[in-house]
Amino acid sequence: MRYVAFGPDRRKVSTVMLGLMRVDDVDAKRLSSFLHTALDLGINALDTADIYAGGKSERLLGEVFSAEPGLREKFFLQTKVGIHRTEKLTYFDFSHDYIVSATKASLERLGLPYVDSLLLHRPDILMEPSEVAGAFQELHAQGLVRDFGVSNQNPATMRRLQSALPLPLCANQVQLSIAFAPAYEAVVNANMENQAACMRDGGIFEYAALNDQVIQTWSTFQYGYFEGTFLNNPRYQQLNDTLDELAPKYGVSKAALCVAWNLRYPAKVQAIVGTMNPQHLADLASGADVDLSREDWYRLYLAAGRQLP
Repeated sequence: MRYVAFGPDRRKVSTVMLGLMRVDDVDAKRLSSFLHTALDLGINALDTADIYAGGKSERLLGEVFSAEPGLREKFFLQTKVGIHRTEKLTYFDFSHDYIVSATKASLERLGLPYVDSLLLHRPDILMEPSEVAGAFQELHAQGLVRDFGVSNQNPATMRRLQSALPLPLCANQVQLSIAFAPAYEAVVNANMENQAACMRDGGIFEYAALNDQVIQTWSTFQYGYFEGTFLNNPRYQQLNDTLDELAPKYGVSKAALCVAWNLRYPAKVQAIVGTMNPQHLADLASGADVDLSREDWYRLYLAAGRQLP
């Protein structure tokens, strides 16, 4: 396993991060065993959110940590707030009161005094940076949150928010896979007239590299927006053929090579994996130790159906 330094305190977090969104059919005993497997693999970073499984993800974690004193301190724990769900409507809410109340509700479900990192889940167009700053300062001063970041947000939004913050935005969680990389395509096709040249992200990866920010990638095996996996998908035959060819070269599976592809960007990157299968987790974790060559990275990039100008 490899690690990156997170936040001002430079805490060591694993480049493979365990995502806990899909825990609907998981009980505390199974999750406990799974967390110990993660630690054995060198994975010390956990990602959840207040909305995952309707709050069950946080409650289940809390149950496990309560039953095993000392286990929580072995992990870097991150949760997310900002998606406000009511009986009538779901919307994005970065108001001071909602951020504070949602975070405290998360901590109550977790049964913990603090989380290591808090991300704002989706961009709120009506965000008032001063409100967010007030919420962050309050949560930080009370010892409830150590570091802060965002999820699915572009550099312009981050710069606007950061202008009011005394604390750095330490992470941005964004979608990335070999088959879903519009942020890369826009860079490769800079100043071209083709559709791939359209920059929809505003330079997320460049912003992260320039600002010592950790990029946390999700949907490592997906194409489109939850349209399905590209692994063993006839729609991506050339990509799968290339993965089949290259995986033995690096001594890992196709899936692990996909993790390695995400982690290859020359900045701080974590790949979030959401499996609850111990064998699958061990397989994916091996991708963190792969030194993927530049040539092979581009072979996979092109095999997904792209061209270079």
